[in-house]
Amino acid sequence: MNAFLRLVAWLLALTLVILPVVAVIQGWAGAERWPLRTLRVVGDLERVDDRQLQAALMPHAQRGFFAVRLADAQAAVAGLPWVERAEVRKQWPDVLVVHVVEHRPFAWWGNDRLLSERGRIFASKGVAVPEGLPRFDGPESRSADIVALYNESRAMFAPGGLDVRTLRIDRRGSWSLTLSNGAELLIGRDDAKLRLARFARLLPQISTREGQRLDRADLRYTNGFALRWQGLVPASAVATQVQDKT
Repeated sequence: MNAFLRLVAWLLALTLVILPVVAVIQGWAGAERWPLRTLRVVGDLERVDDRQLQAALMPHAQRGFFAVRLADAQAAVAGLPWVERAEVRKQWPDVLVVHVVEHRPFAWWGNDRLLSERGRIFASKGVAVPEGLPRFDGPESRSADIVALYNESRAMFAPGGLDVRTLRIDRRGSWSLTLSNGAELLIGRDDAKLRLARFARLLPQISTREGQRLDRADLRYTNGFALRWQGLVPASAVATQVQDKT
């Protein structure tokens, strides 16, 4: 019996030691004694709203220094518009530090999402989107390929004063592109870069037809392409085949 009483006494003493620690960690007690008084934001923020950031962290910070759950606080910040990555940590005695990396939009992705400069696709809802972004579309797994061809094609058409407005790849792997003058280029699945380079080289020779605007160019030919013009013929288009003799 004496052994039993000693065991009970030992368990009681252990409980009296552990319970306050658990209470502090769980936020049941100690929030007033060890409060988080300072929120320190690290990062070059342009689009993340300060008030939304504070509102997201406040419920977690109120638990106190020892009880704040950093993973939950970090998830709350990461869910805000324009936040690409967030890291939350504590700094003794009363500081909550949050490091935020913003999305920097590079292009539209489809109709309602954006592609960041880091290659992340994120929702556009609740964000003020800069004007003049190009539009991309295709399987998300091909985002790096789309960005690469976009950069290469811009360099090809820049000497002629043209830019790339849209770039798409469909599920079959077929490319299409729209230039800043409104011309649509059907590129196909194979040798996209080579076909674009050939067309860009010959474009100054074929875009000088007075009174006509190039509407579409089909580059899916081995040694040339088919052109469709608008302008001289009302409500219709004229198709022209051009061969590369080089």
